[in-house]
Amino acid sequence: MDNLPGYFGNSKQESLLSIQEFEEKLYNFLIMEYNHRVHSTTKDTPVNKWNNKDFLPNMPDSLEKLDLLLLELPKARKVHSDGIHFQGLRYINPNLVAYVGEPILIRYNPKDIAEIRVFYKGNFLCTCISPELSDYSVDIKDLVTARNKRRNLLKRKLQSPTTVEILVEEKQTEQVKTKTPKKSKLKRY
Repeated sequence: MDNLPGYFGNSKQESLLSIQEFEEKLYNFLIMEYNHRVHSTTKDTPVNKWNNKDFLPNMPDSLEKLDLLLLELPKARKVHSDGIHFQGLRYINPNLVAYVGEPILIRYNPKDIAEIRVFYKGNFLCTCISPELSDYSVDIKDLVTARNKRRNLLKRKLQSPTTVEILVEEKQTEQVKTKTPKKSKLKRY
């Protein structure tokens, strides 16, 4: 993997990889290379170890629990009367009514933030959906990019002079131009 563009030790002047290109290269590395390489501790390849009849993987009780384990990025939040607020979106579920004001932990898939999983005191509580996103999935990177674009636009608007500032500046320049010199209060003899 150290021959990829963007790697610190790589002196090639290639452009950096897109997320999709990186995911494809990572997948190929794990499936085609790493799993077929002899491990220094076990003296066997991960594929052979997994397929060995004596190997018993530590599996969760159900596929839903496995799915929960694979979700990424836990975030602490608080339940509001109108749901859970996260990334500028609102997530709802009828089960949340009993937990208004309580701190909870959410877990979500950054490639699909249409739904989040909610945990209360370490136990799975429910799955909440965002009504705005319930019919399609949105990548969190797209959401962050759109938010950053909006923030930059607002910063530019704030930094540009407003109509009031322009009028005040014009008024001040008029006063400087029309200002008559004051007579000296000193008496001359």
